[in-house]
Amino acid sequence: MVESAAHTPVMSREVLDLLDPARRAVLVDCTIGWGGHAEALLSASKAGVLVGIDLDEGNLAAAKDRLSRFAARLRLFQANFADIRAVLAEAGLQAADAVLADLGVASSQLDDAGRGFSFAADGPLDMRMDRRSPRTAADLVGKLTEADLADLIYRFGEERYSRRIARAIVAARRNRPILRTRHLAEVIASAIPAPARAARRGVHPATRTFQALRIAVNDELASLDGLLAALPDALCVGGRAAIISFHSLEDRRVKRAFAAWAATKRARLLTKKPTVPSDRESVENPRSRSAKLRAIEKGA
Repeated sequence: MVESAAHTPVMSREVLDLLDPARRAVLVDCTIGWGGHAEALLSASKAGVLVGIDLDEGNLAAAKDRLSRFAARLRLFQANFADIRAVLAEAGLQAADAVLADLGVASSQLDDAGRGFSFAADGPLDMRMDRRSPRTAADLVGKLTEADLADLIYRFGEERYSRRIARAIVAARRNRPILRTRHLAEVIASAIPAPARAARRGVHPATRTFQALRIAVNDELASLDGLLAALPDALCVGGRAAIISFHSLEDRRVKRAFAAWAATKRARLLTKKPTVPSDRESVENPRSRSAKLRAIEKGA
């Protein structure tokens, strides 16, 4: 999760403590967003080079502007972080000393109704992080079968009412295409029983379905798996990686991959349990509340 002008990157102090950028020559921010974490890393490293990766060209432009004073030490790439090794090679680098990946959706994306990530304001049902990608959330909602929709919502949203929601979506799209975020949110809410909606204690009934669609549109879990598989070769000996996740589907993958790597005795867990935001940060930045930070160091 990256900050808008009014907010700070998640667990910045904890990230600096774990990655120790002052001792690192090559840093990689896999999700540079608007450059909040990158700014902290570059400020602490003094001489290190930072490679910034993002799928969103708007985020890269914002990061370039924010980090202009570090231009001589900054390399920016519009790419999927699963391709970290190819990006390093393109930058003329063999391996990284520190890698950070913040897996949350950028605040700049959530707050822009035109991107379609949120139901907080009405907008086109898009959800693409990389606008070069041809498939939108509207495509999935409009074309998938009821069974495939239910499966997607259950697998990626862990939504217990996935079948009811899929049935409601298919019924609604027979009347008119579902092309707007608010329309979809209304359809989803109508499919969940009133007692269940009340039991969610202020969490919008569309939250899990929107998460599922976003993950599917951007193939997020496959990308994360690709990054995790690439890390052992992307890091130099003694290099460190830190990953911030925001839901259980991500955190389970990170936990298992790090544990499997550490079991080979070729890496050392820096966080036996995930680091979470302080109470103060959770209050000051509500979007940080579900964040979990795990870190690992590559051995010889």
